[in-house]
Amino acid sequence: MKKIKVLVVDDSPVFRALLAELINADPDLEVIAMAADPYEAREMIKRHNPDVLTLDIEMPKMNGVQFLKNLMRLRPMPVVMISTLTQHGAQATLAALEYGAVDYFPKPSVDSTAEMVNYKREINEKIKVAAGANVAQETHLEHGAQVAKVSAPSRTSIELIAIGASTGGTEAVKQVLSSLPPGLPPVIITQHISAMFSGSFAQRLDESCALNVKELAANRAPLVNGCAYVAPGDKHLVVVRRGTHLYCQLDDRPAVNRHKPSVDVMFDTVAETVGKQSIGVILTGMGQDGARGMLGMRNAGARTIAQDQATSVVWGMPRVAVELEAAESVVPLGKVSEQICHYLSSDNH
Repeated sequence: MKKIKVLVVDDSPVFRALLAELINADPDLEVIAMAADPYEAREMIKRHNPDVLTLDIEMPKMNGVQFLKNLMRLRPMPVVMISTLTQHGAQATLAALEYGAVDYFPKPSVDSTAEMVNYKREINEKIKVAAGANVAQETHLEHGAQVAKVSAPSRTSIELIAIGASTGGTEAVKQVLSSLPPGLPPVIITQHISAMFSGSFAQRLDESCALNVKELAANRAPLVNGCAYVAPGDKHLVVVRRGTHLYCQLDDRPAVNRHKPSVDVMFDTVAETVGKQSIGVILTGMGQDGARGMLGMRNAGARTIAQDQATSVVWGMPRVAVELEAAESVVPLGKVSEQICHYLSSDNH
């Protein structure tokens, strides 16, 4: 097995050393060089040809997001951002994901050994996923975003659309929502994201589409047509029925498939509560969260859609859904909104 070559870019010598130690502790990874700023990084990339870059957002001379934007235009490669868990950090990280970063991880907040073990596992897993990510796909995501606007059906028996995503999903979800027409049945979204970032993510979605998008902040909200609801980064989103009306609410049970929010938890409640009056969508992401839940939805009569391999940044969750025969249709990202509207119009299935 050849080791994955990693270039660490960070202006803090202390953090560079720590990160190198954590990454080198993994037998599959090797830090081949370190750079203190983007200019040095540019030279290191030419000299060492790394497989993955870890890139700090906050740096002197040129910030990480600006460097990433230039890099992805000139030499697309897998990049994992290192972010600060602040509001500003959230905005910058989401911008970086938009420009083609595969994923992000926060700078560690605590210095306990147990936390460091978890932190090391998380970092190294993300670097490995990034090394195999479909980066070429990411760089043309924004150009592919001019998908034809699809029209809403005049009537439909569908009551709810549920979308789940993970790695690469912040942009994939945005692309799907931005090409959906207004006035659709309510949309609920579970994206694996940290709690500090989910509010900013919902805000970015809201600015880019015709739907009214908000993070589900109160414990319960009635599901309203033309609106989309994003699970916060530390609670599951579930659906309940009170009389004739559907509500989404927060659920604090432990992580499922190591995720909270979990797509499986959301899909399970949709299958149970809405059944064949629902559409389930699973987009790019590592792992298998959501695949079994989607199978439950399909078995309950729901229409189900998985993103195809060619357009997925990481074809993990959709792949497992396809293998389980949970996905009724498998389509490229640019066709997902069209497929949703097709299912909304073909009522009598």
